[in-house]
Amino acid sequence: MKKNHYVGRALLTLVAAFFAFAFLMPTVLTITNSFMTQSEISANYGKVFANAVGSANTYISDTVNLKFIPDKVSLSQYITVLIKSPDYLLKFWNSVILVVPIVLLQVGVASITAYSFTRWRGKFRSFLFFFYVILMLMPYQVTLVPNYLVSSWLGILNTRWAIIFPGMFAPFSVFLLTKFMRRIPVSLIEAAKLDGSSEWQIFKDICLPQCRSALYSIAILVFIDYWNMVEQPIVLLPDATKQPLSVYLSTINASEVGLAFAIATIYMVPCLLLFLHGEDYLVEGIAHQGSVKG
Repeated sequence: MKKNHYVGRALLTLVAAFFAFAFLMPTVLTITNSFMTQSEISANYGKVFANAVGSANTYISDTVNLKFIPDKVSLSQYITVLIKSPDYLLKFWNSVILVVPIVLLQVGVASITAYSFTRWRGKFRSFLFFFYVILMLMPYQVTLVPNYLVSSWLGILNTRWAIIFPGMFAPFSVFLLTKFMRRIPVSLIEAAKLDGSSEWQIFKDICLPQCRSALYSIAILVFIDYWNMVEQPIVLLPDATKQPLSVYLSTINASEVGLAFAIATIYMVPCLLLFLHGEDYLVEGIAHQGSVKG
């Protein structure tokens, strides 16, 4: 029995390792290939990037050769992105200016709204919360036209507020935080009320500390979601100088494949740092769903 147990665990480990490698390989290839020269990329990936060849004399392989280690490490792509072409950094900071306010405002609005759903015992609470869930289930492509019309009516079309306003009122965070806050023991809130605490004090001193892991989880998920947005800026922010780097990445032509690898690597850094910083909170927030620590 023990032998079968060890064999089963070994097989599961191999399967998990295979899937881990499959999921990580694109990211690893992106990072390592960002240190390759354009000629090496053309030679390794052959006709996949045939249009990226800038000279007719450049060798193009007929087969694809996935390489994790460059023949010669080159920083030319990063020098171009960070020093020679300020457009890339401008787009990067456009992403920061758009996404950071969305995350902060959405978490703030969701916290207050979720607390209201938790404490309010009105007749229409369940109906209103169900309406929030329906909105959450709708893909954002469905709401693009209404957002466009409302932004045009408010006079904020082609401004950053056309992206920030719909983002700060997204129902996803409200749904998660409401489910989280409802798991806080009522006895804690009742004890605070007996001590003379106001609703604001209960919200600030009891609910928010208990929801710290959920707030971290939501902030990470919202940041990653809006950090990669493409359709919303194209429709609501047609001015190319204000669009984020996620839109600009999709417009890089075939002659700049090496730059695309370098830009994609830089673009991954904030998401990776945020995930690594809040990994424990993310796991706790998703796994425990608001369990209260003693």
